[in-house]
Amino acid sequence: MTYNPTTRTFVPISDLNPNTQHPTVVGVIIGKTDVKGFPDRRNFGSERFTFSFTIKDSPEHFINVSSWGTEQYIRGLSSRFRIGDCVILENPLVAAKDPEKEDRFCPSTPSFCRLLVTQTHSAIRLCSNVEVEARLFPLFHVPVKDPGDFYSLGDIVANGHSLEGSVLNILAAVKSIGETRPFTTANDRRGQRLELKLFDETVNSFSLICWDIESIQLLQTLVPGETVLFIADVRITFDNFHGAMIATVTAKTIITINPDTQEANMLYSFAREFAESGGLDEPDRQAGNSVQLDSISEVLTVSLMRLRAQESHNAFCAVAYVFISAMALDSAVSRVIRSRCARCRFVVTEDVGLCPNVTCPGREQRLEAVTGFEIPVDISDHTGTLQSCSLAGRVAEKTLGCTTDVFVQLSERKRTEMKWRFLLERCKIYVKVLPAVGARRGLRCTILSCSPADPVEVKQSFLSVGAHAADLQPPPLK
Repeated sequence: MTYNPTTRTFVPISDLNPNTQHPTVVGVIIGKTDVKGFPDRRNFGSERFTFSFTIKDSPEHFINVSSWGTEQYIRGLSSRFRIGDCVILENPLVAAKDPEKEDRFCPSTPSFCRLLVTQTHSAIRLCSNVEVEARLFPLFHVPVKDPGDFYSLGDIVANGHSLEGSVLNILAAVKSIGETRPFTTANDRRGQRLELKLFDETVNSFSLICWDIESIQLLQTLVPGETVLFIADVRITFDNFHGAMIATVTAKTIITINPDTQEANMLYSFAREFAESGGLDEPDRQAGNSVQLDSISEVLTVSLMRLRAQESHNAFCAVAYVFISAMALDSAVSRVIRSRCARCRFVVTEDVGLCPNVTCPGREQRLEAVTGFEIPVDISDHTGTLQSCSLAGRVAEKTLGCTTDVFVQLSERKRTEMKWRFLLERCKIYVKVLPAVGARRGLRCTILSCSPADPVEVKQSFLSVGAHAADLQPPPLK
């Protein structure tokens, strides 16, 4: 349902006060929480439901809005709009906020008031006025905090445990978006979890965790390598699972996508160069490949992986029983081993003294290079072939059974023998697939593990996905 505000006068957020009577307020939604239920103290055994959101009508002014009511009303109201929509609030109650209480659990706002939408007296409608929308939508890209007030990812890593529990601001680019994973709590509450990998000029990979559906829906639409985020009031903790500092989105957090600031524009330029240099293709070696193989159980054929990548923008993991049909171990060493700048991950050669990346934070310092396997591998089954999958880092070393130092000492004959050891085997591989519009084939595939496959396991697994192991024949080898 839309609303045409041709006869209404909007009250600016900056003018709202508890004495304001029957206001009509318009703004763009910059944050929104999930619907939650709480025991109703007045009616034992029943629940009241609530959700809140934050609207903005100027670069400096924004306010929190909440609504309480029955489950049917609250869920229906919440489903009508999302973060980024322009909405009109009719006759909300204007109340003085309790800063100590509200600023702990809601986004911090410059307003001394908050708005309450009630089922009997208020309404929320989508705005249909083109001129109003044109004025408000650019505000979605204006951070709610000072654009220069943020921690670099390097600062967070360097400070480590001293920042445990801190709430601060981050400016970072999106490196990858993981797969949304469902969970169920001990009290049978169901939810979802999404992990993003961020990067900037100082750190190659840093985890951002999101638990609420509203923020997950926003983050799933982002394009890795082409999106910069200003994340206001994100919580920093040390995560034992990752063995590193991480950031977590909370009800206080406001995420600004591609903010229109000088700092963000500089990071955006760096992110594009990082992506073009192949930085997004490499696995998260610094993060220790946080994907746990035991958590991957879905078996997919090559064609099903392609189909999944076309239908969704989310990264996903799978088990595949394939033949390695191309593995350039016996070609030039430079095709399978690369050196990258330790600071910005830009591809470099050993004969340069400085990093050639003009946006590298340590460009004026002596080059510190990290060398590792980056082997392009083609994997094939009876449904097709995925070309140039990445077998890199420690996974490559474990698969080949040697380090880069040992590999470069091998003769061409020894490297050829090593290649044919894999080409003649049916393999069980764990893969992570990232849909990528900019990639030549629409996806990027990283091998997380590779080992010889058990024929009985292969047959059982392919029967479960409607494929017959008897139909599998090794593809032509290269």
